[in-house]
Amino acid sequence: MFFVARAVARLGDTMLPVALAAGLLEHGYGAGAVGLAMASTAAAFAGLVVFGGVIADRFSTRRLMIGADLVRLVAQSLAAGLFFAGHVVLWQICVIGVVNGVAGAVFQPGVASTVPRLSRDIQGANGAIRIAESGAQLAGPAVAGLLVGFASPGGVFAAHAATYAISALCLLLLRLPPLPEGARATGRGWRAFRSDLVEGWREFRARTWLWGVIAVWCVYMIAVWGPSVPLVATEVVQHHGPRAYGLVNSALGAGTVVGGLLALRLRPRRMLRAGAIALFTFVGFPATVGAGLGVPAMAAGAAVAGAGMSFWGVMWATSVQTQVPADVLNRIHAYDVAGSLAMLPVGQALAGPAAEALGADHVLLVSAAMSLAVAVALLAVPAIRDLVRADAQASAH
Repeated sequence: MFFVARAVARLGDTMLPVALAAGLLEHGYGAGAVGLAMASTAAAFAGLVVFGGVIADRFSTRRLMIGADLVRLVAQSLAAGLFFAGHVVLWQICVIGVVNGVAGAVFQPGVASTVPRLSRDIQGANGAIRIAESGAQLAGPAVAGLLVGFASPGGVFAAHAATYAISALCLLLLRLPPLPEGARATGRGWRAFRSDLVEGWREFRARTWLWGVIAVWCVYMIAVWGPSVPLVATEVVQHHGPRAYGLVNSALGAGTVVGGLLALRLRPRRMLRAGAIALFTFVGFPATVGAGLGVPAMAAGAAVAGAGMSFWGVMWATSVQTQVPADVLNRIHAYDVAGSLAMLPVGQALAGPAAEALGADHVLLVSAAMSLAVAVALLAVPAIRDLVRADAQASAH
């Protein structure tokens, strides 16, 4: 049930950019309006997800996730109605985006604590979810394109709303084992809420491997992922056409599926070390495009990069879910998500000016070099490279 909920929700989320772009452009808005509509959701999510972690540690995560899905079901149904009626006003679409972002901030922290409650094999569960989400990410834009072509952008919003309905139904039918005694925060009022927030930060700061990875990841978002995605799109489309970019993007998605499959099979004793080594492969994504290689080489580089990123993602998620106590896991995951996302807009915003000053190809080559430096930095921190997986520690004791 949880697997289906995550896969279907991911399918809907990857359909949304196509719907927003096609719908707003059709009603006379430009690319800036599309970016603003997307940013409204991202900003609300990033700004509030830490508070969502505190809320998730105080209440039933399943109920919160169902409630968040139902809010987004209503919001996206309203957006579908606006597009079907032809009455599309940008500020209304942005308000709907903010509502979706707030709901997402309440929903996301519960994902981390739900996986350990559902599966004894947490790494395998994370690998399976990663494969499902990667497959959905491959299919989402194509499904959205068909719906826009045969129906309208409103049809895509309606389909997106339906994915939240399916997710909510799956979570409603889910039966979770009870939490351990004392695994949920108690106390009421702002003082207790603030105390929970501070405790979460204290627990986060007490784990060098945890904040160390987030600190390095902020650099990664600014210097590698942030500029790579928009500049790869620009360079490939300009020099090889949109079909070539579609092929490169599909190769990246296919690579993430392979990485998820590898994470199902390989059980390294030091998970973060293995994940950091896998991250070296990401160099193939920006380097092949920055070097001006052909489309087959760029697709191969993207596929290898996707596999490495996906493998790292499973190793990281499993480490957090197994090394952090259940009573603070939602808050820790919220700090993780907030820290990981905080610098992404900075990297995206700097990509354009940097490309104008240095040339997009040179910026991509710098990003390639920085991707190697980030992997080296992760391996250079003893607390990260030497962290032993939780089940290996338990068997040793």
